[in-house]
Formats: sequence, C-alpha cells, structure tokens
Amino acid sequence: MTNIDQLSIDTIRVLAADMVQAANSGHPGAPMGCAPMAHVLFTQFINANPKNSDWFNRDRFVLSNGHACALQYVLLHLLGYKVTMDDLKNFRQLNSVTPGHPEKTHTDGVEVTTGPLGQGISNAVGMAIAERHLAATFNRPEFPVVDSTVYAIAGDGCLQEGVASEACSLAGHLELGNLVVLYDSNGIQIDGSTKLGFTEDVLKRYEAYGWHTLEVADGDNDLPALTRAIAEAKAEKTRPSIIKVTTTIGYGAAKAGTAGVHGAPLGAESLAAVKSEFGFDAKQSFTVPEDVYKYYAQRAAAGAEKEREWREMLARYAKAHPDLHADLQRRLAGQLPEGWEKALPRYTPADKPLATRKLSETALSALAAHIPELMGGSADLTGSNLTRWKDAVDFQPEPTGLGNYAGRYLRFGVREHGMAAISNGMAVFGGVIPFASTFLNFISYAAGASRLSALSQLRVLYIMTHDSIGLGEDGPTHQPIETMAMLRATPNYLNFRPADGNEVSAAYMAALQHTDRPSVLSLTRQNLPQLDGSSIEGALKGAYDLKTYGAGAKPDLIIAGTGSETSIAVDAAQLLASQHKLTVKVVSMPCLELFSAQPDAYRHAVLTPGVPSISVEALSTFGWHKYVHCPIGIDTFGASGPYLQLYEMFGLTPEAIAKKALKVIEYYKNIPVPTLALQF
Repeated sequence: MTNIDQLSIDTIRVLAADMVQAANSGHPGAPMGCAPMAHVLFTQFINANPKNSDWFNRDRFVLSNGHACALQYVLLHLLGYKVTMDDLKNFRQLNSVTPGHPEKTHTDGVEVTTGPLGQGISNAVGMAIAERHLAATFNRPEFPVVDSTVYAIAGDGCLQEGVASEACSLAGHLELGNLVVLYDSNGIQIDGSTKLGFTEDVLKRYEAYGWHTLEVADGDNDLPALTRAIAEAKAEKTRPSIIKVTTTIGYGAAKAGTAGVHGAPLGAESLAAVKSEFGFDAKQSFTVPEDVYKYYAQRAAAGAEKEREWREMLARYAKAHPDLHADLQRRLAGQLPEGWEKALPRYTPADKPLATRKLSETALSALAAHIPELMGGSADLTGSNLTRWKDAVDFQPEPTGLGNYAGRYLRFGVREHGMAAISNGMAVFGGVIPFASTFLNFISYAAGASRLSALSQLRVLYIMTHDSIGLGEDGPTHQPIETMAMLRATPNYLNFRPADGNEVSAAYMAALQHTDRPSVLSLTRQNLPQLDGSSIEGALKGAYDLKTYGAGAKPDLIIAGTGSETSIAVDAAQLLASQHKLTVKVVSMPCLELFSAQPDAYRHAVLTPGVPSISVEALSTFGWHKYVHCPIGIDTFGASGPYLQLYEMFGLTPEAIAKKALKVIEYYKNIPVPTLALQF
C-alpha cells in the first residue's frame, strides 16, 4: 500500500465519521470499513467522468447498503462531482444533496436510490441486463459503443433480503459477466453479530446460483489482494462475480467490530481518537489533504479522457453505421420513435368483446414493433398475462439455445419482487423501457421495489392481469381487493383500470408519455364490451363523460365506473332510465391520478356539482369518498366460484346497483349535495 493510498483511505474514514458526527445521525461504521475496497474500486477500475456524470458508456456503481452513503458522498466529492464540502457538512439536512440514503433524484453521480436493503444489488442486475442487451443490439466489429461494467457494494443485510436472492439467481442464469459485487462481510448488523441469524456460506450459495466467487481475507489492509480480485472479476465474461471482502466495521474506532458503530455517531471523544490514530489533527473537522484531492483529480481526468476517446469512436460509428447511431442517439435522448402513437388500435362498439388482457396483448404487440427499446417479461405467467409478442426473442445467453442478448423478452421466473427491482435497474440504465407482468394481486410481492419505481421517478410499466373477483375460481388468495387502494395511495404512480380497447390504448399511451413515473395497467381475465362513447382522448384525462341515459337536461345521478365495472354501470344507468325515468350520466374513470391533475373546471364538468354520485368498482371502496357520495365495491376478501356468481354475491349487478342508486337519490332529495374533490 502506497502512502497516498493509505492517506486517501484514512481521509475517507475520517470525513465519513465527521459527517455523521455533525449530523448527529447516520452510519459511520460501514463507510470506515468499506473505505479500502471503495478506494481501490474508484481509483483503479471505475471509468466515469465527474464533469459529465450522464456519459452513457460510464461504468455504473451501486451502493446497495445505502445506509453507508457517507462513503459514496465523500468519494463523489473527492472525484469532483457536484458535491461540495459544504454539502458534506449538510449531511442528512433538509434540502441537502446528501440525504440520509442515496437518492437518484438528489445527488450528482448517484445512479439509483438505495436504502431498503437488497434493492441496490437487484437494481445492479437490471443495469447489467440493459447493458448486455444494448451491447448486443448496437455493437459492431471495431465499435464497442456499449461496453461498461456494473459494480456494486453490498452488505450482509442486502444478501439476507429475499429480493436479492431472486435477482441474483436470475443473474447467474443469465451469465451476466458484466456485473461485479463486492460483499462487505463485517459480521455485524443492527442486532449484533451475524452469528445470531446469518451463518450460511454465502459464497457457496452464489456459486450455486452460477456466480464466479472470490474472497479477500483482509479487506482492511490488503489492497493488492483487493486489486487482484476486482481485476479477476472484471476479466470473467460469462458469470457475474461476487467478492467476499472481510472487513472491520468502524475500523479504527473504539467500538470497531461491534454494533455500536453501525447506526450512531462515534462521539466526540472516540472521533478525536480516530483522527489522532490516522494522523489527523483531532481538533479539525472536514479536512482533506491536498495530495488526496490531486490523486482523485488524476482519476477524474482519466475518466474524462475515456469519454473523449469514446466520443471519437462514436463519430466514426456514425459514419460506418448511420442507422444504428441514429437509433442509439434517439434512445439516449429519451425520444420515442416518430409516429409510435399511431400503432395503438382504436375500437368501436361494433368490435367484439374481449378481455382487457387480450386487448393489452394487441397493443403491446403493436408497440413492440414500433418501439424497439420496449423490453420486459412476466413472472412465469406469460400465457396468462399475454405479454409476449409473436416474433419476440428471449433475452438469454446464446449458448443455451434459448435466445440471445439482443432478445427483448425476459423470463423472470416466479420472482415478482426481483422482477420489479430488476426493472428499476433497467430503467435507470437508459436506452430501454422496461415492463413487468404478473397478476395484480402479486404486485404486493413486489411492493418494496415498485414503490422505489415511483420514488425514483422511473418509467416502468407494470402490466397486471386478473385484476378483480372477475378472475373467478382461483378465489380470494388471487383476487385483489386492497391492492389498487395501496397503489393509488403511493405518490407519483399512474394506476389504470381500462374499461375497453380504447382505454387500454390510452393507458399505454399515457404510461409511455410519462417518463418520470411508473404505471400499473390493471387488466381483466373476463371479456368486456367495447363501449359506446369511449375514447383514447377522454381516457387520457383520467375520467370523462361516457354517455348520459335519459331525457333530462340535468342528470339525476352520476355513476362512475372503472375497468370491468364500467359496462355494468352502463347497464345500471339504462335500467334506471328505462324503468324509473331518471337521467343518469355514466363517467368512466380509468385513472384517478390523471383525473385529479385536471383543472377544476374540467373535473367539475365531469363530476357535476349538485348531482348525487356513486362509483362501482370490484375492489376496496377505500379512497373513493373523495370523488363520489356513495362508493360501491368490496370491503371483504373475495371468494372462489364462477365470476358471474361472484358479481351477484357481492352486489355488483345492474339490478343491485340500481337499487342502491335509488336510495342515494332519495337521500339527497332533502339535503344539499356536497361538492367533492375540491382542491384549495
């Protein structure tokens, strides 16, 4: 170890401890223990340009154990990213660019939002998939325009999480040789020693997954061993690599090697002792020796030179392969192919009834032909989700004979949580638009990752079928009740329950146009009619007047429906008009989030003030009181049986709805009808 290496490592340790001490909050132990491996990784292996953090062919780094983010912020500062010393001093403070866990949307140089353990390493798998796919799609002899490595640091907690197991199992199967994980094995977690509950042989598990495994016994001091291990991992091209690095959490502190340095400041006395031990002035804080800045500046300059060389190659590539270059540039600019919207089908009431999952298959197949970056798959439900277009090629290692890396269809297996986390990694890498599919009820398995899709502002399409009791005989274990309410309560989501083909097309259009939020398409198993009055344009506003039944100048009642219940709402309105001489307006509300974003004038034109309203949805009524006076739905679990019998059992028939509607109209004859969905 050279003097500058030791000085740099100790600087990282002391700065991280200073940050946590100043904030009186945070995790000093992991940054102090991981400093040697991170220093070697960033100064010898990672190719990136701090002055252009979005350079596409950079290597990616993921800090999966996001609580150690002081480590990442210090490295970003030393390398010259937009993280100043004042930013380090404002660690964990309101509106700082150094939040308590890494956030992609906040900090220059942070690739993914991490903190919930296991997510980052799973994102790294998705990033590696995207890189291999784009390389297979765009690289040509003498033009490796996509050629980067995904590196991650993960801790014991990450490798205990099930999502990491799901994603890493798939990574081994897919032979992702562009993925290198450094496993910080410090033997400590919040409760104490990992001997309390995590005694498996991690490397044997990963070997069983198909990973290349390596080990560094002294991660505190043995930089040559770290260098050799990372170099060997990078040289392995047919397997992902994991390097077990044994470290001491809180290295140098009085409580080093214990849970006492995991999630609390060292304390003034201990921090002063650490500084003295490492040769720093115990009375000074937030200091960086000039030699350390110079050393890291050299690495930053090398990264800038790598980008310059890449751009020269890209210019030659543009001349040799102009069509490929144009497509790559379009993707990297985040632009969809011109005229892609025209591929989406439109329907009339004369078209035959179809399940919205079948209508989704038609739309997705049309889009896949026009949007080559659309890439995804199903969690072992392809034949039910209907997500694979006819000429799709699977993303598989070519030697398997199952597909190739240029393939765009992913076989996620029964790994819903891993699927969502992988999709996040694909989205953040760029150049692809991921979709993920399973039954709607099972997005609950994926909630940890799908929530991060929204928090990270990622365009991920969740294509969810079998969206209600309409799935029938599979029963309450598979029938979502509360699921849509959970999704609607999640900020920055778009949740669609399309009622027919036009609304399915609108859902795909909106999902693709909103680049900074995920979307859920909730689709039926049962056939639905193509509705009179439905339109793509109306559905893009989230809710719209479908049709009014009856002769009155003003409606006596509004019935709002979503998905499969919209056609039932139409039948109920017709019954009320014909048998009770009422005027009933039917409103289709496929996306409450888009509707809530409309101006007051539009929202009140749809949900007319002074008119009693009901909603019909075969899901929980939670959240509907914001929009209607009487929501009709299901606030118990479902049941097993033919779906038509279930609809009758739960009162979701035109007759039952009409009966309740009459009571609502009668109730509001004698009291003022309140105006709902007000926004101040």
